[in-house]
Amino acid sequence: MKHLLLAAPSALAYFSTLVAEDAGFALLEAAICVAHDEPVAPDAQTVLADIDRLAGRLKARLPADASALSRLQALNRYFFGELGFAGNVNNYYDRRNSFLHEVLASRRGIPITLALLFIELATQLGLAAFGVSFPGHFLVKLRMPQGEVVIDPVNGRSLSREDLDERLAPFRARHGLEGDFDAPLGLFLQAAPPRDVLARLLFNLKEIHRTAEDWPRLLAVQQRLVLLLPQAFEERRDRGLVWAELGRPVEAADDLSAYLSARPEAEDARPLAERLAGLQAELRAGGAPGRH
Repeated sequence: MKHLLLAAPSALAYFSTLVAEDAGFALLEAAICVAHDEPVAPDAQTVLADIDRLAGRLKARLPADASALSRLQALNRYFFGELGFAGNVNNYYDRRNSFLHEVLASRRGIPITLALLFIELATQLGLAAFGVSFPGHFLVKLRMPQGEVVIDPVNGRSLSREDLDERLAPFRARHGLEGDFDAPLGLFLQAAPPRDVLARLLFNLKEIHRTAEDWPRLLAVQQRLVLLLPQAFEERRDRGLVWAELGRPVEAADDLSAYLSARPEAEDARPLAERLAGLQAELRAGGAPGRH
C-alpha cells in the first residue's frame, strides 16, 4: 500500500490558521511565528514549552492558597529580578526585540514582547492579566480583588493615575485631546483584543524594516498583516508598494488594484492610480517577470 506524504504547511499558511478566527485566537503562538521568515526560524512548540517551564518553576514555589497580590509580587520578583527581563534600551530598534524566542534568550525586549511573556506567566499563575495598547508604550493591566493595577512591562513598576496622565499628555497634545475635547484616561486603558496586540507587534517590525528599506523582510511582515487584517486595505496597498520595490509588477498591480477598488476616494488614490498605470504598461511591454 502506498502512503500519502503530506507536505508541511508553509510558514505563512501556518500563521494563517492561527489568526483566522477571533475565537480561540492563538496570540502567543502567532507572535512566535512572526519570526518564521528569518534565516533561523524558531520552533513554536519548543518556545511555548520553554515559557511553560518558566511558569512552572514559579508555580511550584507558591502555596496553592497564595493571594492574588502575593502571586503578582512573586511574579514581579521572578520576572524582573531573578530572570532579569528588561527593556533593550541600548538596541531598542533591533528587529530581534520583536521575536519572542530572542527575548527569551537575551532577556531583553520591547514593551510589547515583554508584556506578552509577562501576561502568559501571570495567566498561568491564575491572574487576570491583559495587554493595553497605550499610546507610545504597551502596558499590562491586571484585575485584582483590590482593583485594577497597571504596570510597565519593562520594569514591573505599578503606574498611578498621575503617572499615566503624564505619559499620555504628549499624545493628547498632538491630537488635540485637551480642554473641551479631553478623552478620559480609561479610554486608553481598555484591554486590547489579541488581534490588535499582534497587529501592533507587526506594525513595530513594519516601521523598522521600512526605515531600513529591507524590502524582503518588509514583505514578510506585510504578508502577515494582510492575513491578520483582511479588511485593512491599506495593508494591501503597502504590500503592493513593496512588491513593486522587489520588481514584482504582477503582484504589485493586483494589490494596488484591490486597494483602489476598495478606497476609490482615498487621498492617495490619484498617485497610486498613476503608479498602477505604470505597472500595467510595464506588463504590457512584456519586460516584467510574472509570479514566482
